[in-house]
Amino acid sequence: MRGLTSPLWPIRYKPLPDELLTSWLVRLAYGHGLKVQTFCNLIFGNRRQVWNRDVDRLAPEWLVDELSRRTGTPLEVAYGTTLRSYEGRLFPKFRSSGALLWLQTLKMYHRKREGYGVQFCGACLADDPLPYFRKAWRVSFNTICIKHNRMLLDRCPQCGSAVMFHRMEMGRGSAFEAGSMAACHACGCDLRESPAISIMSYDEGATMWHLRLCRSIVDGVDLRDADINVGLMRVMHQLTTLLTTRFQNRGLDQYICRQLRVEGIELLPGRMPIETRPLLERHHMMQLVAWLMADLEPRLRGAWRAKAVRYNRMIKDFDDVPQFYAEIVEGFSDWRRQ
Repeated sequence: MRGLTSPLWPIRYKPLPDELLTSWLVRLAYGHGLKVQTFCNLIFGNRRQVWNRDVDRLAPEWLVDELSRRTGTPLEVAYGTTLRSYEGRLFPKFRSSGALLWLQTLKMYHRKREGYGVQFCGACLADDPLPYFRKAWRVSFNTICIKHNRMLLDRCPQCGSAVMFHRMEMGRGSAFEAGSMAACHACGCDLRESPAISIMSYDEGATMWHLRLCRSIVDGVDLRDADINVGLMRVMHQLTTLLTTRFQNRGLDQYICRQLRVEGIELLPGRMPIETRPLLERHHMMQLVAWLMADLEPRLRGAWRAKAVRYNRMIKDFDDVPQFYAEIVEGFSDWRRQ
């Protein structure tokens, strides 16, 4: 296509606030009047495939650098659209394979996604002049839209399909028109019209703690300079693991639900990390974690005394334990002090 071989493209959209890399890429393709796959083949060639991997996470240099150069976008802004930019905030060190703390997995199978790794808020999409997808919607603990005070969604409310906005054009000749990113690729449901679901709250204090956490990631607060930091993220993640651990048919999740006088939910079996679980389970787990974190030492001590969690499990498979958590757990090392 004429113009795509020029140093600067005819359409030079810049990333929108907190926009995800793939959302930016799809908008650029549509802006040039091309289908996403056609656009990518023209720019990157057939030998560099984009959609059979989680490029939001991998952030290949050949892709990000090209978008930066051809749109006149500063390189640091372009890399800010990738999940890799959460390094040192959500997780200590980036790695290209294996799970990364708090990043939703897509469960890639060829070009399809079998996981529910992309969340959205229908009201946010409706507010956008042109709908786009946010980076924060890939973060596991972010289950709430703080702007519209409602639950996020992780699938089409009509057909239950995972969100794959880059496949919207499949089998639809004119689907790459403005606004089409807000439609479900499988059934065409307009995600902007998704029903609003009120925030599910177990405890006011826990919900406030959870909202503050969500706000920190949505507003782009530099977590390294706040009391919400990567050490805290690691401890929270360890607590989510403890929630799925059972000892003599007793569990930490059951204990907390009893304290809060709420019904628990049946979690999918197995030691699945929170990053692979559906939204409802993640929100439930975050409500329990937030309740613990709001007053960690006495509440964890109460669970330990009730034998809902064992001392050795609190630090099992937990390397480089943050000092504040190590000091709390050390206080439980002597069972005679129960």
